[in-house]
Amino acid sequence: MDFVIQMHAARTLHYDFRLEIGGALASWAVPKGPSTDPREKRLAVRVEDHAIAYGDFEGVLGPGYGAGAVIVWDTGPYRNLSDTPLDEGLADGHLSFWLEGHKLRGGYALTRTGVRAGKEQWLLIKRRDEHADARRNPVSTQRESVLSGRTVEDLAAGR
Repeated sequence: MDFVIQMHAARTLHYDFRLEIGGALASWAVPKGPSTDPREKRLAVRVEDHAIAYGDFEGVLGPGYGAGAVIVWDTGPYRNLSDTPLDEGLADGHLSFWLEGHKLRGGYALTRTGVRAGKEQWLLIKRRDEHADARRNPVSTQRESVLSGRTVEDLAAGR
């Protein structure tokens, strides 16, 4: 199973965190992006699932929903850290997983906290492990695509 995190410069810059579950990409919009600091709990708003084929999309989405530049910020395999199957964990509101990405590695959890304005609110939290690092901030220091080396600014300028 794979995960992908797409940096998306739409109305506001955010990160689309996607986990392959049940033949689709279960997706959350993470406004501040993922953290490597276990003390930081990042808001993750559940959005519609996407097709697996969308996982390597880079480009500029035209006018309408989600208009703006998109890059693949990180990707790689992941594995479930829970005895609960992923689809059940998603329905129950708690996922625990291990990422093997280019920028993110180690344990993470997604926990549903409630619903606001009709959208499920979750928290994305880094687990305390050998990859936890409060001083490292890949969201601000590693802004390029792991596939193309481009940034969302490069794509937006090339419109």
